[in-house]
Amino acid sequence: MKQLIECVPNFSEGRDEKIIKQITDAIQLVEGIKLLNVDPGKDTNRTVVTFVGEPEQVVEAAFQGAKMAAQLIDMSKHKGEHPRFGAIDVCPLVPIANITMEETVGYARKLAQRIGEELGISVYCYEFAAANESRQSLANCRAGEYEGLKEKFQKSEWKPDFGPDVLNERSGATAVGARNFLIAYNVNLNTTSVRRANSIAFDVREAGRVVREGDPLTGKMVLDENGEPVRIPGKLKKVRAIGWFIKEYGVAQISMNLTDITVTSMHQAFNEVAECARDRGIRVTGSELIGVIPLQAMLDAGKYFLRKQERSLGIPDEEIIKIAVKSLGLDELAPFDPKKRIIEYLIDDQSNKLVDLSLSGFSNETLSESPAPGGGSVAAYVGALGAALGSMVANLSAHKRGWDDRWEEFSDWAEKGKQAHDRLLKLVDEDTAAFNAIMDAFGLPKNTDQEKKLRSVAIQSATKHAIEVPFEVMQTAFQSLEVIQTMATIGNPNSLSDGGVGALCARTAVYGAYLNVLINAGGLSDKVYATDVINQAKIILEKAKTKESDILLMVEGRI
Repeated sequence: MKQLIECVPNFSEGRDEKIIKQITDAIQLVEGIKLLNVDPGKDTNRTVVTFVGEPEQVVEAAFQGAKMAAQLIDMSKHKGEHPRFGAIDVCPLVPIANITMEETVGYARKLAQRIGEELGISVYCYEFAAANESRQSLANCRAGEYEGLKEKFQKSEWKPDFGPDVLNERSGATAVGARNFLIAYNVNLNTTSVRRANSIAFDVREAGRVVREGDPLTGKMVLDENGEPVRIPGKLKKVRAIGWFIKEYGVAQISMNLTDITVTSMHQAFNEVAECARDRGIRVTGSELIGVIPLQAMLDAGKYFLRKQERSLGIPDEEIIKIAVKSLGLDELAPFDPKKRIIEYLIDDQSNKLVDLSLSGFSNETLSESPAPGGGSVAAYVGALGAALGSMVANLSAHKRGWDDRWEEFSDWAEKGKQAHDRLLKLVDEDTAAFNAIMDAFGLPKNTDQEKKLRSVAIQSATKHAIEVPFEVMQTAFQSLEVIQTMATIGNPNSLSDGGVGALCARTAVYGAYLNVLINAGGLSDKVYATDVINQAKIILEKAKTKESDILLMVEGRI
């Protein structure tokens, strides 16, 4: 599964379009990087850039952006409204998919080291990448701004984590961090009152409201023994919020920054605002997402509302997202297109994917003179159909009249089948890509001894991968048989034949993938590895045959 990181560097230039373009061009030159947004601000003299990619690509792109900024931006002449202390002022890395925060921290510190050593820029690591608690806060790292760096470097507790501890007058300093994803999210109200909206915002935001004497808005603030305002905390952690009126739509909104969606999710914020609004006689009518969002956040929201309805979660992602959009009212003010708002969809290369073909398109492509897609891709697709049938029976069982108390049991089985289905679908294209990689390796030049050596290494590497892909098809299709067997045993009796067909498909996928393991293993020079994989594959195949036979006997007996 592809690991994805988002990077949101802030460059201290928001007025010169040529400079901004040269920086973003340097970022986009790194292969695999998807530029999502460029947001310059003239008053702040600052540009916020958002891009995503795999970790190594993101580190390289961020470094190239920093390198270009160091060449083009002179901090000794910089003026702007926003706090800043460097040409590349702040550069957070954000884990998006299939990567932990701990891993992301490693990449952030790798980037910080490169900027410090190769560009000669002082770097502080902040938030999760911070070396100590005092540096977790970006505001602490940036305190004193560019003008205070000379003095700051003289204090032992504020020596940079990487790079020189003397001022680089042209580039200043940089803060590199790792943080969780931030969502800008507004909730719509059926009122025009900013005062009422602010009251709700104070209810929910982490900072809460200041205690005042007399009038809660204009009264004198109550101070503690340290002279700080006494506050009543809000209900939601990691949430900033204010109320405002949007003239364009004629409604008031609660405008929120969800600064850590692992602590407070979008749907949690929506529900809390709705509850607080209801207590004040106001109704939430919908909501608005600003910018983009990770796929998992949308799936979490959809699954939350499906659970509230006691519906199965083992349905296609598209349907789960549709439930999230409708439940949150994300399409109230404007159409919500998941392909333009979900990060993974934005960066997904949709070109030439077999799984995006129609049924007839896939069949005709297989029918053509091209050797790919071949048996491996077909085996993976047949396996996906088998897993889909298993989940279908689970979904029908979860929604069967009279079985309402068992919806969660069947939903769990449907999700297991869906996981197998989703992975097998991806393996359809991965198998064809593995075959094409072998062909590419055989096409490499072989004119010199060095070229012959490199070609041989490439062929063996591609061949090994071409064994690993169908072997994973075998494993995944076999796993789906557990779902199919369980549904044939306890599932909706009206769908017994569907379970039987699912078993046939799963066993076919296992057997078909086994044949691909065998044929590709013949070309591998590492015979120890090849023999080990073949032996494992034989065991899976025999187990699949036995399980298929058991399922079909049960299905026929119950029918």
